[in-house]
Amino acid sequence: MPIIDRPGSLSPKWEVALAYETIIFEAVDGVARLTLNRPGRLNSFTVQMHEEVADALTVVESDATVRALLLTGVGRGFCAGQDLSDRAVAPGDASVDLGQSVERYYAPLIRHLTELPKPIVCAVNGVAAGAGANIALACDVVLAARSATFIQSFAHIGLIPDSGGTWVLPRLVGLARAMGLALTGEPLSAEKAESWGMIWRCVDDDALGAEASALAAKFASGPTRGLAATKRLIRQSSLHTLSDALDLERDAMRELGASADYQEGVAAFMGKRPAIFTGR
Repeated sequence: MPIIDRPGSLSPKWEVALAYETIIFEAVDGVARLTLNRPGRLNSFTVQMHEEVADALTVVESDATVRALLLTGVGRGFCAGQDLSDRAVAPGDASVDLGQSVERYYAPLIRHLTELPKPIVCAVNGVAAGAGANIALACDVVLAARSATFIQSFAHIGLIPDSGGTWVLPRLVGLARAMGLALTGEPLSAEKAESWGMIWRCVDDDALGAEASALAAKFASGPTRGLAATKRLIRQSSLHTLSDALDLERDAMRELGASADYQEGVAAFMGKRPAIFTGR
């Protein structure tokens, strides 16, 4: 991966993308756009792509001028999961440790996406298969092109749905549908994914880019701290009882009630004008 000389804080509007080879990364007006860029391999992951995505996500997290992330892919696929040729597994070779691959690359990626204190919009522009499907589902709001499909393809090669698949699928679509998707590996259309509650919205192919960009821009101009707290509490809700959740909501409301964004939101409401949030 190339060495990148970046400032401590990126400007709110920068046009020169950071120097990566397997992804395209740029930001405009508070929205960082991370595009998987290996179209010839359906944007499947290699070690290099993992390292570059991890670096880009660190920039998103650390730079205060970036207030939302848009994740998508180049070409006819969003992401086909792991590039099996990058592992070079030979028949009968027991030396490969897939658990190490999950521990070193895929688990940290899912944790980074779900714990990022900024909203993430995922625009699934084509097939999302294997880990690629579950990487998309780790994002906060998922839009998919009408031609896109989601495939839990692990069953075809004797593996299990990793990258959070065994956890997120039953929570999104229920046990019966999660079992069907995981055990058969059958493709699920974007329209059915929406009707099952697996994604936020299915949109026409030619409208995907504009709708995803508009939604990411809306988040970037919104009350960032409140959105981050909402994301955190909803994602952690399965770990708590209702009583615990009420206590956590109290604590979050106490903190957010002292924020500049809350004061601006109330002032804008009372003044019948659009709010201008700063993320503070």
